[in-house]
Order: sequence, then C-alpha cells, then structure tokens
Amino acid sequence: MTNIQETVKGDIQEKIQDEVEQARATCDITGSSSPECAAAWDAVEELQAEASHKRQSKPKNSLEQYCDDNPEAIECRVYED
Repeated sequence: MTNIQETVKGDIQEKIQDEVEQARATCDITGSSSPECAAAWDAVEELQAEASHKRQSKPKNSLEQYCDDNPEAIECRVYED
C-alpha cells in the first residue's frame, strides 16, 4: 500500500471514529429512538461503506498515477472520436 493510500485509510478511520463518538453523544442526549440518533448512525454507516469501497477499488498502475500527477503530459492525453 502506498503512503497516500495509507493516509487516506487513516483519515477515513479517524472520521469513522469521530462520527461514532458523535453518534453516541447524540443518542445519549436525544435518546436511542430519536431521529437525530438514527441520522448520526446513518452517517457512520456511510463512512464505513466508503471505507469498504476504497479497500475494494483496484490500485492505480504507474501510468495512471503519473497521469494523475501530470495530466498535461503527452502520454496522458485523451483523444475523442
């Protein structure tokens, strides 16, 4: 895994942890059956789904990484018919 992927993974995990803490606090204040509590846990589930999707996505090859960094390069030009 590249450093960028590790950073993204770490960022998502931190966001998930923050959302979990916020959801627990929201549910403690508003009650476990409140709409606010349900919405807070929905936010947690969305972040977990995003993290899962990122784990399943195909890693970019060296050309794709190069083109992300250098979109103006000749090798990265895209021609339409």
